[in-house]
Amino acid sequence: MPRQPVSRNARRPGANSRSEEAYSDEDGESVNLVTLATLGGMNEYFNPLGFMDKRPFFSHLRCRECGRRYPKEAVHVCEFDFGPLEAAYDYQAVGQTLTREKILSRPPSMWRYRELLPIDNEPTVGLQVGFTPLVPARRLAQRLGVNELYVKNDTVNYPTLSFKDRVVAVALSRAKEFGIDTVACASTGNLANSVAANAASAGLRSFVLIPADLEPSKILGSLVFGTNVIGIQGAYDQVNRLCSEVAGKYHWGFVNVNLRPYYAEGSKTMGFEIIEQLGWRLPRHTVVCMASGSLLTKIHKSFNEFSKLGLAEPGDFSIYGAQAAGCSPISTAIKNDTEVVRPVPKPQTIAKSLSIGTPADGYYAIRTMKETGGTAEDCTDEEIVDAIKLLAETEGIFAETAGGVTVACALKLIESGRIPRNESIVLCITGHGLKTQEAIVDKVGKAKLIRPNLQEFEALVEHSLQTT
Repeated sequence: MPRQPVSRNARRPGANSRSEEAYSDEDGESVNLVTLATLGGMNEYFNPLGFMDKRPFFSHLRCRECGRRYPKEAVHVCEFDFGPLEAAYDYQAVGQTLTREKILSRPPSMWRYRELLPIDNEPTVGLQVGFTPLVPARRLAQRLGVNELYVKNDTVNYPTLSFKDRVVAVALSRAKEFGIDTVACASTGNLANSVAANAASAGLRSFVLIPADLEPSKILGSLVFGTNVIGIQGAYDQVNRLCSEVAGKYHWGFVNVNLRPYYAEGSKTMGFEIIEQLGWRLPRHTVVCMASGSLLTKIHKSFNEFSKLGLAEPGDFSIYGAQAAGCSPISTAIKNDTEVVRPVPKPQTIAKSLSIGTPADGYYAIRTMKETGGTAEDCTDEEIVDAIKLLAETEGIFAETAGGVTVACALKLIESGRIPRNESIVLCITGHGLKTQEAIVDKVGKAKLIRPNLQEFEALVEHSLQTT
């Protein structure tokens, strides 16, 4: 597929471009501030992270299909066409407030980009989440035969070692603004861990619903926080359907159901950080693993927002999706040159965190990849294990199976020439390998045993030197 990159050359709005009566939303349409006051409230607030403003920058919810505006409530679907709702912002106001200098003056967390996140007041959950390392992966680059390679390492994200801490921090901060006292989620593991941990720290009651055959380490990683863990005998899609029914009956805050417009925006912070850590430039190629496809679309949105605001240097970028072959509805659609995503009823892969057979954002992920000149790839379980080991042995980063998918698919994309070897590449690694040890426990060898004897140690070392 020929690459057709997106060029971003937008200039920051001028200091005098904003009217006191109206502003332009992301489509350039005029929005009356009185209407927005009714939708969301424009009370004065103070943010301890370093700024004060007379109204929120997050303005309303908007249908991604028809563009209809909705109040900033716990809703996620348009009542006219059932399109997903997402957060919209007053970019002119953001552009007058958010500068590189202001970002750099703030604490190193995801909240340094607060103006572009959908809460009204100061954040109350996950204040230490984010700003994970962007690692120059020189040894891995040599193995892959590329010039400039980076790993965005969310294996060390706080508190549960995955990128899901970003989305949960936003969702639960918003839930507290709504006065919600019980939060919940449908999860393939990482989200359950993050909801459990962050709810515990915020004093919220929580329920996490998971497929019953999830990795034991991820089940333990939720139970330890005192949450209510409910295993469902079925695939993730069945878990998700049940959660939609429960959300309608109990009116809890389901982070990936009725709070989804807020939750999904947290993923943008990974993209914001990549740009800042690259010296305010866009990576030429970014590879992202896909389950629902939401992370990929939100990284795209983050690149667009920083470009629109003049925070990123103008440049082209392409985004690529990675899936496991045992659950690859999005990559299969790309390869078949269609935007119709056919469900996978029974996913069969060790990458359980990516085992979503009916991806909610599949269509939007396909559209994003095509728009940016990217594409998708998938990989086998054996290739996933090999990629986990490769990343660990070259860069000292232990990724879970989803990270193995990213590395394995990036290797295929590079070897096939779809990602050039002489341009900058970022691999998004989303979770720690301690969460999925079962996938590689029999693939990495065993510890060598000796008695506490120097001669036995010397013999072992000598043998090791001869065989390496």
